[in-house]
Order: sequence, then structure tokens, then C-alpha cells
Amino acid sequence: MLDTLTANSAKLAADTLKQVAAGQGEKDNWIMHHVLDADKLDFKPFFEIQLPHFSLFGIDISITKHVVFMWLASLLLIILMIKVSKSYKKSLIPKGVTNFFEVFIIFVRDEIAKPTIGTGYQQFVPYLLTAFFFILFCNFLGLVPFSATATSNISVTATLAISSFLVTQISGMRKNGIFGYFKGLVPHGVPIALVPVMAVVEFIGLFTKPFALAIRLFANMTAGHIIIFALISLIFVMKTVYVAPVSIALALFIYLLEILVALLQAYIFTMLSSLFIGMAVHQDH
Repeated sequence: MLDTLTANSAKLAADTLKQVAAGQGEKDNWIMHHVLDADKLDFKPFFEIQLPHFSLFGIDISITKHVVFMWLASLLLIILMIKVSKSYKKSLIPKGVTNFFEVFIIFVRDEIAKPTIGTGYQQFVPYLLTAFFFILFCNFLGLVPFSATATSNISVTATLAISSFLVTQISGMRKNGIFGYFKGLVPHGVPIALVPVMAVVEFIGLFTKPFALAIRLFANMTAGHIIIFALISLIFVMKTVYVAPVSIALALFIYLLEILVALLQAYIFTMLSSLFIGMAVHQDH
């Protein structure tokens, strides 16, 4: 079901982007206007906040809407985690917010890192927890009215994927050595004639894995928003209020589904990152 929704919304996004490229106004492309990044915080019909523009050595490093909410997610994460860590200094028995976050921390440690990485998983738990909670906070912030989903920006998901890629490759080389790591990419027992082919396939696979991580997170977080706006737009496209109950009901259903997807995508990214790290570190398995 999710794959079908993603495919349909991807087609809708492609068609709308063609209209944007053709130079049509914001009014005719209001769906992509709310989904894509922008140089302002839009709180219409109340007010707008224009974000500052910066450049360094000719490179545009301006603050955008997605950057603001990415910083906000990071700030909330830092504040809450400091609060959680301090509460353990007072008592080893978690209460309130600490108890809530401990459930996720233990889940990532015992149900994701330990089974997929195995021996030595403890050193990777901090990175996996950081990735999990950062994605989770960005995803849920995107469900708040007038906000933006930073993980619906391909630059953000690509950076997260590159981080997992670097952790995977560096960890594999540290454990097995540079030569031993690349030698271990080819499975044991492969016929000599297939070794050149398998070596190329496995080498390409090193890069397709993080690419899949970036695209999966980006597509799923963008798809739901596009579908919600598209369903609401049916009221105006058909120019009748009679379609409003059905349109709003379906949009509400997709919104509730987005809550599940927000949590699910954080889990999938963390689980796959952990799996790739485990495959690189313990190549004999």
C-alpha cells in the first residue's frame, strides 16, 4: 500500500515540478510550495518570516526553512537527552520523560544493534541512537502545522546516508584491515571465473546501500505530505463542498498513517545502518 502511495505521489510531484519549471505561479503550484524548501517561514494567513541570506567564497550558505527545523530538532534532542542523563544521576529508576525515552534507547540497543552487529555492538550504539532520534524528531516536527519536514529534503537524507556509509567503511577497515576488508567483499566459495564480476558488483553495492537509505527516507517523508495536500485540493479542483467530507476524511487517514511512517522510517534507517555496519565488521558471518 505504501509503495503504491509513494509511486502515485512521485508521479504527482514530477508533474507539478514540470509546471514549476514552466514558470507558473505559486498559486497554481501550492502543493510543492508547501513541500519544497524555502527562504522563509510561512505562517499564512498570519505572517511570514524572511530568513537571512549568506554566501561564503561565492557559495550560497543561506539559512532555509528545512535548516531551521533541522536545528530545532537538534536543539530539542540535546535538551531532552541532557534532562534524561541528569535524571539517572538522581535515581536509576526512570520516571516520566526518562522512562519514555528509555524504551526507545533499550529497543535500539537490544533489538537493533545487538542482533545485527553482534560482538562489539556497544561502540556503535551512540551513533545509531543519534541517527534514530534525530530522524524521529525531524519526522514528527514535520507533522506540526506551519512546520517543515527536514527529512523530506534529499540533501539532509543524503548527509545522513553518507554518515552511515563512513561509519560502515571505517569500522570495516579498522576491524579487518584495508586489504582484508576489500578482499572480504567477495563471498567465500565463489568460482574463480565469477570473482571479477562479483568484485565489481560488491564494490558498486558499497555505494548503492547508502543511496537506497537516502532515497527511501526522502521519498516516504515527501510522499505523505503530497498526498495530504492533493486530497485537500480536490475540494477546489472539483469546485464543490460535497467532496469535502470524503477529501478531509482521507487526508486525516493519511495524516494518521504519517505518524506511523514517521516512526517506521526512523526505525528502518537505523536498522539498515546497523545491518550494514555488522556486515562490514563481521565479514565472516
